Amino acid sequence: MQSRLGAMEEGKSSGVIATRTNQSKGLPLKILQFLLTFLGVGVLFSALSTYMIRQFGVHNMVPILHTMVQPCFQEPRSLRSWIRPPTTLKHSMNDTELFWRASFVPRRKDYPFERTPKIAFMFLTRGPLPLASLWERFFLGHEGLYSIYIHSLPSYQPDFPPSSVFYDRQIPSQVAEWGRMSMCDAERRLLANALLDISNEWFILVSEACIPVQNFVVVYDYISKSQYSFIGAIDELGPYGRGRYNSNMAPEVNLTEWRKGSQWFEINRKLASDLVQDALYYPKFEKFCRPACYVDEHYFPTMFYIESPNLIANRSLTWVDWSRGGAHPATFGKTDITEQFLRRILEGHTCDYNNRPFSICFLFARKFAPSALEPLLELAPKVLGF
Repeated sequence: MQSRLGAMEEGKSSGVIATRTNQSKGLPLKILQFLLTFLGVGVLFSALSTYMIRQFGVHNMVPILHTMVQPCFQEPRSLRSWIRPPTTLKHSMNDTELFWRASFVPRRKDYPFERTPKIAFMFLTRGPLPLASLWERFFLGHEGLYSIYIHSLPSYQPDFPPSSVFYDRQIPSQVAEWGRMSMCDAERRLLANALLDISNEWFILVSEACIPVQNFVVVYDYISKSQYSFIGAIDELGPYGRGRYNSNMAPEVNLTEWRKGSQWFEINRKLASDLVQDALYYPKFEKFCRPACYVDEHYFPTMFYIESPNLIANRSLTWVDWSRGGAHPATFGKTDITEQFLRRILEGHTCDYNNRPFSICFLFARKFAPSALEPLLELAPKVLGF
């Protein structure tokens, strides 16, 4: 029994030794095969690279390799990438993100590039622009001196042709209610989108019922040479002025600082940036100025009166007619539009312009119904100059 076990042990040992010997012989062979294969691939790749270099040149290889490996984040390579206006007005930023982005302000006043200042025309509308044809004629031939931004109801889908100056100029919009903070939100949204173009220096708010009553050259010259921005900030006594003030707005806003003005303004880039950045006055007006306090008549005028009284002319450039009474100014249709009517808007006024008396006081007018378009187009060349 012992001899049989000894034989089995001896056979087992010899089998293990044989297996290990075979494994030790096979391992170097596999390594050698792997090395030969790797060497062959290397030689093939080297030959292919040499062929590609001879055929296409070294410089043509670089873009190919560059496109294959892209970094996760590419920093701007030139100043132009910083100053180029957005290629599209469509974006996914919410208001907080948009206002933060638009609040970037260079600390240096001089620009290290050739900059042509532009006027940003901001159309606050419910939907269509029935007087677009008149505006098209106003803008004609002045490309590069203006930008256009449209804030409408989110559900409205504009159908301007690609040849129109209004084509693809609608910004991401939200519902705006007259007399409520959502209206001011819409105006700040327009300003913020316009501020993203660093060439926009002046910002004009108009509606679908507004028309220009001077030609573009006069408008650009008037605004660009003015020392002031144009927004009313009146200390109006009585129930429709100081009577709307809420004492809870103190100490940020005191009764003696409470102001009222037209919703339709023209402001420079500095004031536009101030409005977008504001986080001091906005909460007070949002909470304590609600109908019958109409925030769009008080928020901007009061803030500018407190923060920048020396930068505003305390008047509007938009003519309106309140003679008929009521909560809204008069609306003019086809039968109202005559040469005499338009000259009444343009003539017979005196105002301060750069601290001197001046006869041109209004650059725009409202409110005009869609039916007014035909006679306006007919009279514009003779009376309005375009």
